[in-house]
Amino acid sequence: MIVCKSPAELERMRAANQLVADVLVALRGQTAPGVTTAALDAFAERWVRDAGAVPAFKGYHGFPATLCISVNEEVIHGIPGPRALVPGDIVSIDLGVVLDGFYGDAAITVPVGEIADEAETLLRVTEESLYLGIEQARIGGRVSDIGQAVQRHVEAHGFSVVREFVGHGVGRALHEEPQVPNYGPGGRGPRLTEGMTLAIEPMVAMGKAAVKVLGDGWTAVTKDRSLAAHFEHTIAVTAAGPVILTTPGRARRDAGAGGRGQSSGG
Repeated sequence: MIVCKSPAELERMRAANQLVADVLVALRGQTAPGVTTAALDAFAERWVRDAGAVPAFKGYHGFPATLCISVNEEVIHGIPGPRALVPGDIVSIDLGVVLDGFYGDAAITVPVGEIADEAETLLRVTEESLYLGIEQARIGGRVSDIGQAVQRHVEAHGFSVVREFVGHGVGRALHEEPQVPNYGPGGRGPRLTEGMTLAIEPMVAMGKAAVKVLGDGWTAVTKDRSLAAHFEHTIAVTAAGPVILTTPGRARRDAGAGGRGQSSGG
């Protein structure tokens, strides 16, 4: 069942998602050569708990950490540990929190020092595809319109959309209906209505789309070991268009009503 949120519930979701966005901004600044993924995880957990929230992923179906940190060919669900980052890595950082009964969820992929030109292009195209998908999250459209926009942009640049994992509804639960694939023809799936809240999250491989899960039961990697990128925002479908909830507080104040981070992306 798809649960549409009231204006009051959206405000509570905004608070949870703003916290996620603020922590991700800080983590971007912490991500550097020599830093371990475990150190990033500890930093994030302290911030989340100090804010009065709870890490959403830690303990979820047994996941052991606050962050999913996925490096290079790792697509999603990487487990933080002693691995030290090195120049040229690309690092997906995915964070979820629970605050005042509602979930926030977002992800970024961050370069470590100087990265290869093709890796820079992968990050740029993946993030662009996220905003193109968000642009389709309008009342009266269909869920598959989002995935169609993502897939067109990704494949136009010679990359591949990972299909085993999808976006999702989010609210009082981390994963709600509907599923939001990053591929497929438009005009299908549930109709988008006011108050729907969706985590839209393109996962894109530089090579082929096929993935496998490693022996830890969590970390998904590309089978061909090509680089992968992952970006995610939680958005609300409103009468004024899609509104990104995972916007840092300072950025949202600075952007105003017409800013990219306030309504539809592009």
